[in-house]
Amino acid sequence: MPANLTLESLRSAYDAGEIDTVVACFADMQGRLQGKRFHVAHFLHGGWEETHCCNYLLATDMEMVTVQGYKSTSWEAGYGDYVMKPDLATLRRAAWTPGVALVICDILDHHTHEPVPHAPRNLLKRQVERAKAMGYDVLMATELEFFLFEQSYAEMFDTGFRSPTPVARYNIDYNIFGSARDEPVMRALRNGLHASGIPVENSKGEAEAGQEEINVRYSDALDTADMHSIIKLATKEIAQSHGKSATFMAKYDHRRAGSSSHIHQSLWKDSQPAFLDEGAEYGMSPLMRSFMAGQLAHAREITACLAPFVNSYKRFVVGMFAPTKAVWSLDNRTAGFRVCGAHSKAIRVECRIGGADLNPYVAMAALLAAGLEGIEQKLELEPEASGDLYQAGKVREVPKTLQEAADLMQGSAFLRRAFGEDVVDHYTHAARWEIAEQNRVVTDWEVARGFERA
Repeated sequence: MPANLTLESLRSAYDAGEIDTVVACFADMQGRLQGKRFHVAHFLHGGWEETHCCNYLLATDMEMVTVQGYKSTSWEAGYGDYVMKPDLATLRRAAWTPGVALVICDILDHHTHEPVPHAPRNLLKRQVERAKAMGYDVLMATELEFFLFEQSYAEMFDTGFRSPTPVARYNIDYNIFGSARDEPVMRALRNGLHASGIPVENSKGEAEAGQEEINVRYSDALDTADMHSIIKLATKEIAQSHGKSATFMAKYDHRRAGSSSHIHQSLWKDSQPAFLDEGAEYGMSPLMRSFMAGQLAHAREITACLAPFVNSYKRFVVGMFAPTKAVWSLDNRTAGFRVCGAHSKAIRVECRIGGADLNPYVAMAALLAAGLEGIEQKLELEPEASGDLYQAGKVREVPKTLQEAADLMQGSAFLRRAFGEDVVDHYTHAARWEIAEQNRVVTDWEVARGFERA
């Protein structure tokens, strides 16, 4: 899906006084958009060709700490620059903010101008190119969930993020009246995204108090990841402008359901659905079966790409619609992988493991790499699982902690083939730092449990 500006139309909008700022940005390891705000005159004068950023931006944690131990950058190496190369195919109005345009950048080596291997967007581009070399176009879509709260981000920060008040006070799953309270934010989000060239399908109340879901039409994998990142930015900015806040944490409260980011995937060849075989069971072609077999075979190894934080694993709880078993089924929301659109050209694989906190580029790259591995190896798909899979015994389980997932990623020969040795080491190091930080901090739970009784 093309964005809605070109350099020429941007110049016309500037001349008409409609746009004065261009946000040039890229996704960091945590999936956040980082970058610069250009005056549109300078962007048109030459900023559209390239700009620069510190290379520590792909080697920090959530707190922007300059974590040591990365091969790619360090104090010893001097923290040099990366090139931010705007991808003008992504240039669009950021219509939820007056006078602003936005463009996604690729990250290149400052000296060679080669793509930086561990940059999230480059990871996905590499796997998309691999699929194209096999003759396939990759289509994906994400379903993104989040919570809306009455308090602003400043209020939440100043009170230690304690006792947030959801905008809706009860479960508003599909509830039209209940979700009407959220409409000042959600209507602005739908319309702002649509006017920015992002084809919104719908929003809805989700299965918890204050929880929302936003859905956007499927597109090619790279465009889907770009849109996913922009949606998160727009959601936060629009919530902030209304004096409210939104969170994409996988699990903000152990008493509440978590927020997911289901990823739908299909391969197409010559404009036809390569996953469809109308005479086969469920309409699943042999290619689709091998693709799914690859994802299942490597599901545990790629979980750290789908659930990258300690908090991500708090979401995998029995009975709260997040899967705990990495198996497949036709129409079963307790399975990690689900076949949707059976016997139609919309037939696809839905991965239900990832939370709303995932980095879309990294998650999609890992899923695609696993699926393509299955095709290349001609893997046979295991039998379908059925029933209440929360209670299923002796089946493949989703890793229970980031420590477990990081160990699996570190030892994955498949990921090292697909991503490269240095990339796997880079993301494993990030996971291990996250674990070390969590282990270092005394939590509210520990104090409440042990202050008097220990």
